[in-house]
Amino acid sequence: MTTHEWPRSPRIDAGHVLERIADITGVRLELEGPAPGGEVGAAYVRWPDGRRSVLTEGRSRTGPLVDKARAAGVPTARQELAAHVDGARVIVQQRLPGTPPERVDAALIRQMIAVNDRLAGLLAGEPAPKPADLHLTADGPGFCLHEPLERHSDRTARLLERIHAIGAQHPAMVGDDLVHLDFHPGNVLVVGGRLTGVIDWDGATRGDRHFDLVTLRFMLTGQDPSAVRLLDERLETISARRRQAYWAHMSLRLVDWSIRHHDDATVEHWLDVAESGLT
Repeated sequence: MTTHEWPRSPRIDAGHVLERIADITGVRLELEGPAPGGEVGAAYVRWPDGRRSVLTEGRSRTGPLVDKARAAGVPTARQELAAHVDGARVIVQQRLPGTPPERVDAALIRQMIAVNDRLAGLLAGEPAPKPADLHLTADGPGFCLHEPLERHSDRTARLLERIHAIGAQHPAMVGDDLVHLDFHPGNVLVVGGRLTGVIDWDGATRGDRHFDLVTLRFMLTGQDPSAVRLLDERLETISARRRQAYWAHMSLRLVDWSIRHHDDATVEHWLDVAESGLT
């Protein structure tokens, strides 16, 4: 089974989207170029008055959640324009200062943990929806697909069996915290080592903020030991069952995505990481 046999998530066509935004809203934005990082893409744009912003896809419910994070002291971008283009919702948002960090160390992880603490209980006063599905027993919406793992190799099929077993015991994430859902160094901005922004909130939801720390720990496996140790110490405060469920979700998400979008070496890397935490 080759990676090209699986459906891939399309990347944003910024030039086309800007033309459609002009047609829909009358606002003509200038494309400056692609923004770094991201799996489905983002682009830098300029308003007629010279302001610089970022174009990306986004959900309608994300804006109010990002506003709550900003009110709690998390540096986040304000949404400046939204439109539906060819069945997808696109947003233009404030461009925050800084760039993704070139180096991840304990100092940055301390700042990211401090951001995570600010998300505690932010949604306690809101009506409680259905708990957030971890997609451990059935496909997620365009990600966390199960069939690629089932068919890619014997090793990925064994991982999927383990994920299913964990999902049978802990299928959802509950809590009153605001959860970013993709909290890793590629989604933060820094200036001189100081965290200046948290970006890409498209998956934001209600749940347990420790999910974000498990995501961060998953992504940093094998990197700076002092940074990893900080996360391990914090994650000792939650149950092993919750850690396993969140790790299983990240295992499914990254291995599935790699099968469908990347090469075999990337698949093997995330398999190694996945297996290291599913004990």
